[in-house]
Amino acid sequence: MAVPVNQDELLAAIITNFNKLKKELLSIPAELTSLKELEGHSKGTLMSIDNLVAYLLGWGELVLKWNYKKEHNEAVDFPETGYKWNELGKLAQKFYKDYEDDSFEELVVKLDNTVTSILALIKSKSNYDLYEIPWYEKWTLGRMIQFNTASPYTNARGRIRKWKKERDEKNQQWWIVYLHADDADSLRENADINGFFILLK
Repeated sequence: MAVPVNQDELLAAIITNFNKLKKELLSIPAELTSLKELEGHSKGTLMSIDNLVAYLLGWGELVLKWNYKKEHNEAVDFPETGYKWNELGKLAQKFYKDYEDDSFEELVVKLDNTVTSILALIKSKSNYDLYEIPWYEKWTLGRMIQFNTASPYTNARGRIRKWKKERDEKNQQWWIVYLHADDADSLRENADINGFFILLK
């Protein structure tokens, strides 16, 4: 999808990308969402699906916070108080921590609500407000919103699809062992049962 250049395109990008992401999220068994198997937002780290949703939620809430402060003529710390733009890995860890007590279902509901609030924010702005004047340094408000919503939703969906593919490939490598029923107990006692799919004769 092309980079949005007006209000309608921005709304369409967020709605389309989020709906695709949400479809992927809702297809994941709840018992898998806390497993740290995805490449993390900091080099050399791993994260879970729960962490990924918390990350998206954190950035979405920041977008709303920035706008609220701007509208009330309050100083805004970009990207967040205590963090610089070259410390986004640390900020990601903060988001994981902020929402660590929420279940996967709660995280998805919160993200859904945040997206709804962002869409309402966009609809409340004119095209002039969104794309015709700088809002933060050289960037327009529309671009700042896109950077932290539509684009990350696409990235997150790609991460999830890659993770699903890797899990499928790993499962296909399980050994298929045919045993008589009286040999099965011995295998369970002496082998890593997770590495085998046992078909009993």
